[in-house]
Amino acid sequence: MDETGWLESQDDVAREPDTWIVMPLYNEATVVGKVIQDLAVHFDHIVCIDDGSNDGSVDIARAAGARVLRHPVNLGQGAALQTGFAYVTEQPGARYIVTFDADGQHRIEDALGMLKTARERDLAIVFGSRFLDDRTQPGWMKKVVLKTAVAVTNRTTGLRLTDAHNGLRVIRVDAARRLDLKQDGMAHATEIVLQLGRTKLPWTEYPVELLYTDYSKSKGQSILNAVNILVDLLVR
Repeated sequence: MDETGWLESQDDVAREPDTWIVMPLYNEATVVGKVIQDLAVHFDHIVCIDDGSNDGSVDIARAAGARVLRHPVNLGQGAALQTGFAYVTEQPGARYIVTFDADGQHRIEDALGMLKTARERDLAIVFGSRFLDDRTQPGWMKKVVLKTAVAVTNRTTGLRLTDAHNGLRVIRVDAARRLDLKQDGMAHATEIVLQLGRTKLPWTEYPVELLYTDYSKSKGQSILNAVNILVDLLVR
């Protein structure tokens, strides 16, 4: 809304023509349409990598305006991201990738702020962190697990992050070209940090808020994802 009180039209909103949203997608038919529609106000290029959904997510994502790449079977989020990276890095004019979850937990305002930071500071990577301020309240159990995961990731990668398993990231295309993800479970997040750290390209963290919605809680994501992260880190 502008200072006169009128809502901005889509034509008045700043666009990001050199930026691609890469969105792993697996059975998010309930929410993915709205997520894509909201992103499309700012981003011309949204690619969803469907990882074997069987709930109509593909049709909804396409109807909302996204391009959809498909895995015939579920290969895991790491594989979906790698497919997205490989696709976008071949697109003419692509300069930045924003990884964005399909479940509605990420804020577009944060993605835009991270992208602005990358441009202004000439950064190759901006990691979103829910632990740089107190807006996100993950619950004590998930917070303990995530903090443990951060400690393990930092020891493994040599970087010093406050939130290693946040799916909201800005990655410049030259950095994305150096990614070759092999981990198919939640441990792919540590693998991304490790491989990006090895590039020695400039990076920073950016404070973001994660929205733990009734929808995500109903799917058990708040605790289950935290446990999956810890298990993957311990067994690999």
